[in-house]
Amino acid sequence: MIKRLLLLIALCLSAGAHALTAEQAAAMAIGESDARIEALNKAVTAADEKTAAFIRALSDDAVKTAGGKAFVVRDDKATDPVSGAQVELPADAEDVVNNNRVRGELDTALAALKLFSSDRAVRAAAVTQLQKDADESKLPLIEKARAAEKDGAIKEQLALVRAGALLNSEDKARRTEAARLLAGSENPATRNLLQQRLETETDPEVKAALQASVKSIAASLAWGERAAAVFSGISLGSILLLVAPGLAITYGLMGVINMAHGELMMIGSYATYVVQNLFRQYLPGAFDWYRWLPCPSPSPPRRSWARSSSAA
Repeated sequence: MIKRLLLLIALCLSAGAHALTAEQAAAMAIGESDARIEALNKAVTAADEKTAAFIRALSDDAVKTAGGKAFVVRDDKATDPVSGAQVELPADAEDVVNNNRVRGELDTALAALKLFSSDRAVRAAAVTQLQKDADESKLPLIEKARAAEKDGAIKEQLALVRAGALLNSEDKARRTEAARLLAGSENPATRNLLQQRLETETDPEVKAALQASVKSIAASLAWGERAAAVFSGISLGSILLLVAPGLAITYGLMGVINMAHGELMMIGSYATYVVQNLFRQYLPGAFDWYRWLPCPSPSPPRRSWARSSSAA
């Protein structure tokens, strides 16, 4: 009885992750892009530490293949991705070439695996990455991470990621559900995602749900956009306010309009740009202090020249 109980506990503990096999490693490294991506998505769904390490090696271009097998090669040493033991690399081994599509899927898979990190910042960054590239194949992993997540904010973001992944589903009901769930988002990226789907959607019911969600998000973002416009107006207005007294003082003292005022401002801006670059190159640790560096200002025109100009 005790032996059976221990066996049951061991099976339960091992159900969440499956050990990487040689066949899985070869499928992720050899073949056409579609087949490799399909194998990658299957491996990520129930990945263990060796699977994650092999995916990182693929992303780092540290995998070679020969005789239908995959080898991880780092520092001129070949290791077996399943056992981790050092092996002899065949002479006819070839590099694994990752095109842009496969590389994007590898990045997404690595981000998905980080959903289970103990570091909250790492998990939050992984959710942000998945918001851009999530698809229906990642749903089991997203739902698993959402069930295990304790942080409320990250859990809410995972719900939005799940809805974003459902937008590309072949099931009309799932796409409609996703569109309605995303209506509560206040992220401009979500609005862009809905608009992109709206351009390709053909079903009238789903299209109506997408349009309603876009309007809802636009309404929630409207006040923020208005506040940003007001802030930009105040910022630009303050610059003009500083320039205007300068022109007024110059005209009041000289009696003529100084057309060199704009050139003097340009010289000051260029000097600031040069100082920034010098600090970035030679004193990167003290970059925030560049604005306190005293710079000599151009000397104003002499008053005698102004009087002679006025007299003329």
